[in-house]
Amino acid sequence: MKISNNWLKDYIKTELKSERIGEFLTDIGLEVEGIDKFESIKGSLEGIIIGKVLTSEKHPNADKLKKTTVDVGNGKILNIVCGAPNVEAGQTVPVAVVGTKIYDKTGNFFEIKEAKIRGEVSQGMICAEDELGLSDDHGGIMVLDESKYEVGKNFADYFELTNDEVFEIGLTPNRTDAMSHYGVARDLYAFLSTNQQKGDFEKISSVALINEGSHEFSLEIENAELTPRYIGAVIENVKVSESPSWLKDRLKAIGLSPINNIVDITNYILHGFGQPLHAFDADKIADKKVKVGTVAAGTKFTTLDGVERTLNGSEIIIKDGKDNPMCIAGVFGGANSGVSNDTKTIFLESAYFNPVSVRKAAKSHGLNTDASFRFERGVDPNITRTAITHAIKMIQDLAEGKLVGDLLEEYPKKIEDNYIIIRFSKIEQILGTKIHREKVKEILKALEIQVLNEIQNGFEISVPAYRADVTREIDVIEEILRIYGYNKIEAPQKISFTPVKLSANDQDELENNWARTLQGLGFNEVMNNSLTSVKDEIDAVKLLNPLSNDLAFMRKSLLEGLLQNAVYNINRKNQDLKFFEFGKIYHKKDKYEERKQLAILVTGRNVAENWLQPKSVTDFYNLKAYVKVLLERVAIDYKEVALSDDRFSDALSYEVEGKTLVRIGKVAPVMLKDFDIDQDCFYAEIELEFAQKLRSNNELKFKDIPKFNKIRRDLALLIDKNISYKDLYQSAEKNKSSFIKNINLFDVYEGKNLPEGKKSYAMSFELLNEEKTLEEKEISEVMDSLIKSFQKEFNAELRS
Repeated sequence: MKISNNWLKDYIKTELKSERIGEFLTDIGLEVEGIDKFESIKGSLEGIIIGKVLTSEKHPNADKLKKTTVDVGNGKILNIVCGAPNVEAGQTVPVAVVGTKIYDKTGNFFEIKEAKIRGEVSQGMICAEDELGLSDDHGGIMVLDESKYEVGKNFADYFELTNDEVFEIGLTPNRTDAMSHYGVARDLYAFLSTNQQKGDFEKISSVALINEGSHEFSLEIENAELTPRYIGAVIENVKVSESPSWLKDRLKAIGLSPINNIVDITNYILHGFGQPLHAFDADKIADKKVKVGTVAAGTKFTTLDGVERTLNGSEIIIKDGKDNPMCIAGVFGGANSGVSNDTKTIFLESAYFNPVSVRKAAKSHGLNTDASFRFERGVDPNITRTAITHAIKMIQDLAEGKLVGDLLEEYPKKIEDNYIIIRFSKIEQILGTKIHREKVKEILKALEIQVLNEIQNGFEISVPAYRADVTREIDVIEEILRIYGYNKIEAPQKISFTPVKLSANDQDELENNWARTLQGLGFNEVMNNSLTSVKDEIDAVKLLNPLSNDLAFMRKSLLEGLLQNAVYNINRKNQDLKFFEFGKIYHKKDKYEERKQLAILVTGRNVAENWLQPKSVTDFYNLKAYVKVLLERVAIDYKEVALSDDRFSDALSYEVEGKTLVRIGKVAPVMLKDFDIDQDCFYAEIELEFAQKLRSNNELKFKDIPKFNKIRRDLALLIDKNISYKDLYQSAEKNKSSFIKNINLFDVYEGKNLPEGKKSYAMSFELLNEEKTLEEKEISEVMDSLIKSFQKEFNAELRS
């Protein structure tokens, strides 16, 4: 949201500089993301001097150029080469002297420098209107009336130029009260007035109007719940024309394009007060009757953008006496009822519409307007009359309009303020500090929150209806804190807490355990949006009312989000990544399905680059090791099974009791290509609910550290290339000996000095008898048994 500093000062008078105002706004929750400069004419005509052309003659070396001398005052005569066909001696002209910056429409500029043009010295430029940003005319240089313009004067002195500073505020959706210049000023004043800062705030109120004669228009509200308040005014003799410069500059400063005085006035009130208005061509309203209600589903309606839309029957519709739609209330006007250059009489609308209905209508038709942005969040129901009276006064002043008859108004049931009890003990509990009750009272008053009654431990208060986000005691405490100042709350030097014993049935404890483990292994946790777009809609859960096409589905996998995190970092030269995320995935098969997973993604180097270690690119086995560490922490046994999954080029699943616990693999190249990633990525996902179930069923038992030492023996085996380490490992595990405690593969060799089709595996075995020291005879029996198994099952040979 853009807020003009000049506009803001219409409501609050302060000598604070814009940078300081920006700091204060950020402190109270209206985060200022940037402050931009606005100039009604780019460059503000700086460096443009009024000059007199003394001589003008043909350039000796160019047919289309002229060589001139120009008096720019104080006895200074400039030689200027000019290409305009209409330059002549005796003209009064605007001159850009050396050092002046000339801006184009895009904001880019070039600087005037002394130069030689075809051999002749040029010390400036005689300007055309478009070069100064005054119009699009480039038919020749701008010739001024010598009776009005004095040679040597600054050209800017003859214009009312606007220079402004514009705050870019990252407004949160709940702050409906601050969606206007008046709302921001009101919030700023609350802070200034309670923090010993000077600032005078001017509250707005309805304008006293003079009406003439009467009108024949009538108003009918079909459903007071959809339209709690509606006000209409009939204004005749309107002259639709261009707005004055000050009004156009106000709108341009916040990024709006001026249209005509009537539309510009409604936009001015919208961004000034936060109340959307709409003007209809009154002569196009059948039977001079305005009805607010609904129409039958399937009704066709063409909106201002020229698009024919099919209404669903739930929208609030502004209709004429024959039930013809004129406007989707609070969202978008109609093409056939709006104000045009030929409009003479207007019907001006100011209303409070049901926020939920407006939001549904806006989302249903894919429309997001300044009006719907405010209505769907809840505007101030008590500013409706104030806003329309100010608009009428502006129309009278700027469009010569004449208000006829009384305002038409329907407000059957007043929207009440919120009644809340706030306790001092609760304030101290939440803030961790004590604020004097008089200070609390002062802040509430500054926020226009009325203290109805002082009770023993707090206040009974009434929160104005425009604060739609303040409905609970905790909301009021937040308001007090942001005005009091977050920076005034001291952080405690120590934090005391009571440890809570967590059981094996607590899934949060499992997640925390795994998160700490992964963090210790160098991983970073990420959190991604559950809403996404999908290529394949099979089994996908689609939202009934999505915010956009990019957020139309619930995610089917956590992989896509982690790949987006990866490409974001890779594009910023951070290529060695370890990410994990706890999140839910969603599917629609026979029924809706929701599962929580732990997802892990690794890519790039496994160990940071340094002089001691060679480059170590992470691989499938590194990821397997990380997963193994997690499963060992909760003592889950599993079986590895080959996995076929379109997301992976190579993959395994870990299964327990026939159900998949883990999927792990190398991300398929086609997926990496979709995300524009050109380095290998490895991904694993663990089913959290299943892991928790297995964990809670496990009974962990502790045993003493062995009193006797382990014995290690190694075997170097010559085997066929098609035999995997997994085959050898499983064979060794089946050995009847209880002395084998650990099996490891520590060397693999393929190459010279080996027979064709053979490879060498070097395996180590750790043996332990927990009752006594192993004897050599016992060790030999175990190793002989392993050798015989390898020879029998795999035709293995021992290498010496």
